[in-house]
Amino acid sequence: MDIFIRNLTNFPILDFEMVERKGLGHPDTICDEIAEAVSVALSQYYLEHFGTILHHNVDKALLVGGLSAPKFGGGQIKHPMELIIAGRATHLIKEHLVPIDEIAINTAKDWLKKRLRYLDVENTVTIIPKIRSGSQDLVALFERFGMGEVPFSNDTSFGVGFYPLSALENQVLAIEKLLRHPETQKAFPCIGEDTKVMGVREYDKFYFTVAIAMVDQYIPHIQAYVDQVEKIKNHLASRLNLEASQFFINTADDYTKESVYLTVTGCSAENGDDGQVGRGNRINGLITPYRPMSLEATAGKNAISHVGKIYNLWANEVCRDLCKNGLAGAAEIFIVSQIGKPINEPTLLDIRIQDAEASEDEIKSFVRGKLQEMPFIWKQVLSAKHPFEPFS
Repeated sequence: MDIFIRNLTNFPILDFEMVERKGLGHPDTICDEIAEAVSVALSQYYLEHFGTILHHNVDKALLVGGLSAPKFGGGQIKHPMELIIAGRATHLIKEHLVPIDEIAINTAKDWLKKRLRYLDVENTVTIIPKIRSGSQDLVALFERFGMGEVPFSNDTSFGVGFYPLSALENQVLAIEKLLRHPETQKAFPCIGEDTKVMGVREYDKFYFTVAIAMVDQYIPHIQAYVDQVEKIKNHLASRLNLEASQFFINTADDYTKESVYLTVTGCSAENGDDGQVGRGNRINGLITPYRPMSLEATAGKNAISHVGKIYNLWANEVCRDLCKNGLAGAAEIFIVSQIGKPINEPTLLDIRIQDAEASEDEIKSFVRGKLQEMPFIWKQVLSAKHPFEPFS
């Protein structure tokens, strides 16, 4: 393995920048979050019953939109959404049959009930598990973990990370966080969980296009809708010390035709918008085309041997730790695996540093220590720490 330390030259980002974050009720986020929750639930079941985590990857999920008839004052759901959860998992250990489908369905229902407050889960969502047995080759690579050895990579893949966040990235996060804050939801019950924030920076000017699925039962007529949009805009601006003119909310609305973004459940998937794992926020909670990004769908992959998850999580954490520990002012990491090799022995590790406060040897020593911790990253994933929230 080679570790390369080089100069980072493209931070802060100059001239133009765009950043996106999809909210908790966005169809893509729902798929990511539930796939991850199912992986965690399976891991916990395996640990409880067998003393170790067994091979699984439940990283395929598709949310097929339903049909609804929203209207001012309250509409109705005409056809339920369908959530298909697919992947591979260990079903049978000796004579013990693992209740894979039951775990997947119950985990998905629990997640939806806790996070989407206007969704009647039992009547408006059909959950369809399609989780089959795993490839014997990948199961064999996984078994080293059960023997207390460093797992082998189950894929040839790469991970990327960066730290710190830019001003625009922080603003986009702050906007989405404020939209789902309990005080905001209490003041504006019409705000559904399905939101999306797109931030654009032109030199020193910031603009934010915000999509909000408005809940119809709280909006009796078109003027009430218009008033709520304006009040939400002012609320965001005042709380975040921005100007109302910087916000553009539900820009496809046509007030004259009363064609507006109205929903029954606060989720666009109720009426035809679909979702899929891997199309939403990256593992750091953002979509950042001006930064290093991986197209890897990290959600639902096991945290033991699947480097498509482990490397992206690890790269972001090490960038943060390099900066938090005073070794650098900013950092980017690129790391690639080779299938069948120990996960903590990457083929290449490219580290880009800005404002280094340590020598190259000190940085390499620090990173090697972090590589030794990599086989234990699964404990973090299974803990209460949320894997798709940005690092503070």
